Amino acid sequence: MRKWWPLVAVCTGAFMLLVDVTIVMVALPDIAGDLGTSFSALQWVMDVYALVLAAMLLGAGSLADLTGRRRTYVAGLALFALASLACGLAPNIGTLIAARGLQGLGAAAMYATTMALLNTTYRGRDRGVAFGVWGAINGAAAAAGPIAGGLLTQHFGWRSIFLVNLPISLVAIVLTLRAFQESRNPRARGLDVPGMLTFAAAAAAITYALIRATEDGWGSGVVLGLLAAGLAALALFVAVELRSDDPMLDLSLFRGRAFTGIMIGAALLTAAAFAYLAYVSLWLQTVLGLDAVQAGLVMLPMSVTAFVVAAAAGRLLHDAPPGRVVGIGLLIIGAGAFAQAVLTAGSGWAALLPGLAIVGLGVGVASPSLSSAAMASVPQERGGMAAGAVNTFRQLGFAFAVAILGGIFHSGVADGLDGLDSGGPGAGAAALISGRAHAAAGQGHGQVVREAFAHGLNVTMVAAGVLGVVAGLIVLALVRTSVRAPAEPEGADASR
Repeated sequence: MRKWWPLVAVCTGAFMLLVDVTIVMVALPDIAGDLGTSFSALQWVMDVYALVLAAMLLGAGSLADLTGRRRTYVAGLALFALASLACGLAPNIGTLIAARGLQGLGAAAMYATTMALLNTTYRGRDRGVAFGVWGAINGAAAAAGPIAGGLLTQHFGWRSIFLVNLPISLVAIVLTLRAFQESRNPRARGLDVPGMLTFAAAAAAITYALIRATEDGWGSGVVLGLLAAGLAALALFVAVELRSDDPMLDLSLFRGRAFTGIMIGAALLTAAAFAYLAYVSLWLQTVLGLDAVQAGLVMLPMSVTAFVVAAAAGRLLHDAPPGRVVGIGLLIIGAGAFAQAVLTAGSGWAALLPGLAIVGLGVGVASPSLSSAAMASVPQERGGMAAGAVNTFRQLGFAFAVAILGGIFHSGVADGLDGLDSGGPGAGAAALISGRAHAAAGQGHGQVVREAFAHGLNVTMVAAGVLGVVAGLIVLALVRTSVRAPAEPEGADASR
């Protein structure tokens, strides 16, 4: 058992940081009620974590190569714990959003080093077992977040979803210091600071524009200005990476059809499978009246199916072309999202269960094969960078989709309202989806509220289904050839 303590240390941190992507979903109504916030602020509570995680992930891998993987992982755990404490004690929504951003920074330092730590610790069959367990944890963690968040919120309040990270982080730090030896990349040449800054600026500006567009409209000067700034930063990032001798992300990899297809698939998997769950949680709690535990349990079919299928897929689909596996998994996710677009004013929570189980099946099929498909599509020396890029695009896809689907949900609810929007276009919808639907229903508007939410969720589910199906077709079209089995990432590239 002693030889598996390093795996326990890594999986503890990875599970914790990935659960925190989705754990806040069922706590949103409580956060809104306690801190008195807007819908766009609730989006930022979810989005800023995934955004910082995505923006800093590849750069954190380079930092680990230079300063040491164990040191970077422990530093990430410590920062994550401190940021979680700040989240749990946040007196207002601004502090909570800022602390969530720091959480994302700590999570990036942790996540960027997990594969490298396992790769330098295990060999042969043990390495295969370690990566298999790590892959299963990755596949199931995001789906498990709503359940964990529901249990904690219901029994201990929404602040507990952050404070619980403190003892877990402490255990992970102790295990890491005892189980791992320090390792570095002797060939590491430095950090791509310009690349990190321009990528982060582009992602932040575009995400902010998408969120502001929900309330201000696409013709708003602020929204257009943010989009222009984001695109300019993205162009600058491309120019920086093309001129760099040691780029954070080698853009020449996108010349390969297979790599491009897998990156699109990685981004749209999290977009289609998870980004709408926050709006489902608002419906379950503020319209149907479920408590946080019950709302989390409604999502149990997705969590259980994703975990079981992900654990089995590595063995059963080991010899199947990874691109085909990912493509089929995405098509299944799309079908599951479409299967949930059946809500009416009289629908209860049970209407979602078949679709959620189908989405979980697709997640379990596609997730374990994403990294191997990406690594198999690039030269061996770029395998670690490809694996890091998959994780970056997964989180970036989630961040963008929360904003985009949030806008679609807001518009759908507004279109479904009849007589409640007296405060101006979208004002009633903004109030309802900020956690005040129960109060509106109590004023005699229950039927209208239920119809509006059902309409908003249906159009959101359809949009998520389109994302899943389009992503599946793109992956199947671009990743068409059988590729070599990926080698495990070695040394320098393992964390990137």
